[in-house]
Amino acid sequence: MSDQPQLHSSIVAMVSLASGIASNHPAMGQCQLERLRSYGVPDHQIEAVIEIARHIRDEATQKLDAAFDEKANQTKPVESEELTGEACGCTPTASGQSCC
Repeated sequence: MSDQPQLHSSIVAMVSLASGIASNHPAMGQCQLERLRSYGVPDHQIEAVIEIARHIRDEATQKLDAAFDEKANQTKPVESEELTGEACGCTPTASGQSCC
C-alpha cells in the first residue's frame, strides 16, 4: 500500500463519468451522476465534465473515421484544423472548455 492520499470520492466519480461517456460505456454514467449530486458537486461542473467527455469521444470518432477513410480510399491524408488540433492533439469544446 502507498502512503499517498486517495483521490476524493467526487474526483473518482468525475473521472468515471467522463471515461464512461468518452468510451460509450452502456451504463452512461448514471450512477456517477447521482453520486456527484449527492456530494454537492455543482451542476455547472458536472455539465463541464460531460461536455469535455463528449467532445473527446466525438473527436476520437472523427479521427478514426478519417483514418478509415484514408485507408479505404488509399489517398493522402487530408489536413484540417479539426483533425490536427493543437500540439496536444485536442481542440476546445463548443463552449471553449479545454480538454487538455
